[in-house]
Amino acid sequence: MSSLDVDDLAERLRSATVLPVLRAPDRAAALEQVQRCVAAGLPIVELTTTTEGWEQAVREVRASWPALVLGVGTVLEPAQAQAAAAAGAAGAAFLVSPCPVPAVRAQAAVPLIEGGFTPGELLDATSRGIAKLFPAHVGGPQLLRSVLAVRPAARIVPTGGISLDAAPVWLAAGALAVGIGAGLLDHPDLAGRLSRPA
Repeated sequence: MSSLDVDDLAERLRSATVLPVLRAPDRAAALEQVQRCVAAGLPIVELTTTTEGWEQAVREVRASWPALVLGVGTVLEPAQAQAAAAAGAAGAAFLVSPCPVPAVRAQAAVPLIEGGFTPGELLDATSRGIAKLFPAHVGGPQLLRSVLAVRPAARIVPTGGISLDAAPVWLAAGALAVGIGAGLLDHPDLAGRLSRPA
């Protein structure tokens, strides 16, 4: 797919409501998880650099599902950002970090969802684009509401310790989308649960 800017990515995330964070042990498991996400109708996924063979997985996902919006997460170093952008026909459409990463930010060729936990870190990240609240379960939806009270238009994706069943609470609190990892693909009605609460 063609490259996205931050606003395009935000709209894709808002529409998807859920960002699957696929922390697979290896390339084969990552591809199997992506296949299941696509089958459930998820239009966007995040692979992580903690997966053995993640660069090859990115290339294979890009080749097999060119319309899928593919991100690479747990990006902590500029070399990982460069590898993510170079993998496959167009590489990753976006990057995700779990914490502030100024060195990555300076070199990122695609939108970066930069992580933060404190209000200062989150407000700083949202001043440039989309922020990732991590680990979200520690502060809970009230932390998100407090940050949004200061900057109502902030675009924040909470991730970490959130189940699919809890996603509507986070969306109601103002999350752009919700990052969900463990347990997402085990949900018996994944396709039926992917909607934003009214």
